[in-house]
Amino acid sequence: MAPFWWSKEESHRGTPVVVKMENPNWSMVELEGPTDEDFLMAESPGRARDKGRGKNAKQFTWVLLLKAHRAAGCLTSLGSAMLGLASAIRRRVASGRTDTDPDQDADSEPRGGNPAVKSRFYLCIKLFLFMSLVLLGFEVAAYFKGWHLGAPHLQLQYLWDMEFDGVKGAFDWVYSKWVLIRVDYLAPPLQFLANACIVLFMVQSLDRLILCLGCFWIRFKKIKPVPKRGPLDLESAEYGYFPMVLVQIPMCNEKEVYQQSIGAVCNLDWPKSSLLVQVLDDSDDPTTQFMIKEEVQKWQKDGANILYRHRVIRDGYKAGNLKSAMNCSYVKDYEFVAIFDADFQPAPDFLKRTVPHFQDNEELGLVQARWSFVNRDENLLTRLQNINLTFHFEVEQQVNSVFINFFGFNGTAGVWRIKALEDSGGWLERTTVEDMDIAVRAHLHGWKFIFLNDVECQCEVPESYEAYRKQQHRWHSGPMQLFRLCLPAIIKSKISIWKKFNLIFLFFLLRKLILPFYSFTLFCIILPMTMFIPEAELPAWVVCYIPATMSFLNILPAPKAFPFIVPYLLFENTMSVTKFNAMISGLFQLGSAYEWVVTKKSGRSSEGDLVSLVEKEPKHHRGVSVPDLAEMKEEIRQQEQNAKKKKKHNRIYTKELALAFLLLTASARSLLSAQGIHFYFLLFQGISFLLVGLDLIGEQVE
Repeated sequence: MAPFWWSKEESHRGTPVVVKMENPNWSMVELEGPTDEDFLMAESPGRARDKGRGKNAKQFTWVLLLKAHRAAGCLTSLGSAMLGLASAIRRRVASGRTDTDPDQDADSEPRGGNPAVKSRFYLCIKLFLFMSLVLLGFEVAAYFKGWHLGAPHLQLQYLWDMEFDGVKGAFDWVYSKWVLIRVDYLAPPLQFLANACIVLFMVQSLDRLILCLGCFWIRFKKIKPVPKRGPLDLESAEYGYFPMVLVQIPMCNEKEVYQQSIGAVCNLDWPKSSLLVQVLDDSDDPTTQFMIKEEVQKWQKDGANILYRHRVIRDGYKAGNLKSAMNCSYVKDYEFVAIFDADFQPAPDFLKRTVPHFQDNEELGLVQARWSFVNRDENLLTRLQNINLTFHFEVEQQVNSVFINFFGFNGTAGVWRIKALEDSGGWLERTTVEDMDIAVRAHLHGWKFIFLNDVECQCEVPESYEAYRKQQHRWHSGPMQLFRLCLPAIIKSKISIWKKFNLIFLFFLLRKLILPFYSFTLFCIILPMTMFIPEAELPAWVVCYIPATMSFLNILPAPKAFPFIVPYLLFENTMSVTKFNAMISGLFQLGSAYEWVVTKKSGRSSEGDLVSLVEKEPKHHRGVSVPDLAEMKEEIRQQEQNAKKKKKHNRIYTKELALAFLLLTASARSLLSAQGIHFYFLLFQGISFLLVGLDLIGEQVE
């Protein structure tokens, strides 16, 4: 018997259910809910069964209609996205701006680059592309003339005995000789190079797997550095360890983010008598200098112990800036130095969570905190960077810290013992990775490092591909410069054989040299060439299964990014072009190896924090004189007028675009030999290179 409330009479038949479509172009649909006739089956079985069937058919029709509406909405959105993409491509091609054009922005102008050196790599890629196009046409013509030979079915003796038979047989004779040439002369060296890259690939994959296992072990055992509790401090009335700390903020023409970094550092929860902040301004723009100096003066009036320093001779970039600041006479009164780049915003308890680790640990030279990114969801490029950097901090840095007590200093969001810096020779301007340089030298002198995975410092990642590309070039050319300079010192040092092996083979060769080498050579050169020389083969597990597994491991520390696992795999191979070029430049000391480009900031990390800072310091603005304010407004107005002539724009990247056509050409050739996995990999990798080459992956400038 059905419940009595289902038998009550209602003013309408069924319960109205309103379904609102995602696409506003579609109307609203009303569905009828169950009625008493749907449940009183026992009174008239035959009649009820017929009505039930009709009702079920009606509901099924509505469900299909809903799904059709949703599919139509998706198709409409997809069509709009494709039209937008086509419009962006048309604008990009019409503008004609490429990465070979000189940059009009002084802040991002390459320094020390040699255009002749840069073009050699591009010329090699164009040569491969031209050869692939010629071979594709040759192979297509041969396919339609009946040449469907695979490597196992070649009748070499028949091909050697084939003779020239007039005009009709000219093509067959030429193609047969080409097959013999590639079998005897081209396939063996290509297969040898492929096998060598596969071995390097497997070694690097094994290293990545061991790092992941180490991270799982740390989580399973809940291994975490624990600082000691210090004595009671009379000034703050708190238990803690409050030594003298110097805080440095190096910056150069970073007017978008200077306020948030200065404000965050001045709000650090630390006794004022034990804290000094140095704002190390290397800006060459007078307006930016004035704005930063004005900000420092505001905080000085509020009682902050902060100083402004500006170098007249700006040698050595960031390393020279830090070295100059450490030469001040008052630095000898401080025991530790914390370093924050201009876009970093430490939490108020940053020093309280990092400095206590130094207490009663005289061998500890560095405490490094983790980065967190306020703009990680801004676009696809920032999401992919978040995957990479999350793996770097949570896996690489944490595992090396726990098991080896050594890792590369990240250049910011870290606290150094000043004695360790002095003992290691201080900051040197010999490379573009001064942070890695000082870390390696400190390790050779016996200092230990600690990484704190639970202490985060907010910052931002590059939102445009141009900024990210320049940043990656510096990050991958600098280690090779450093390796050439540090190798004799590593060999002669008194550290253990295992630490020397870790530094030379794992830290430098495997993770800084071998990774970009095999990634570019194997997937961007050898794989396309095996399509035109099928006698040299790459197994499917090398092309698909192992890279997918490694991408899965890389994405584990950022589980929310799992939907981006395929774009991440393709993008990493795409970035191998920039990383390989940078690695070669640094290893052989080419001109572009010494380029230092300040990574452009958007200032997003300060949007949510400046409100609180303004609430805390409204009185600062009353102390500003009217003439100074008018002068600042006039300079800002002139700067805005100059900025109109230097508008940001997207570019076409020639190397990536040439490789896109090379991979797409190889994918077309793979169709002739019916290589399924190879075809799909080359097709999607070629599309990835095409999107990056047209600068469609990062920030889009209208």
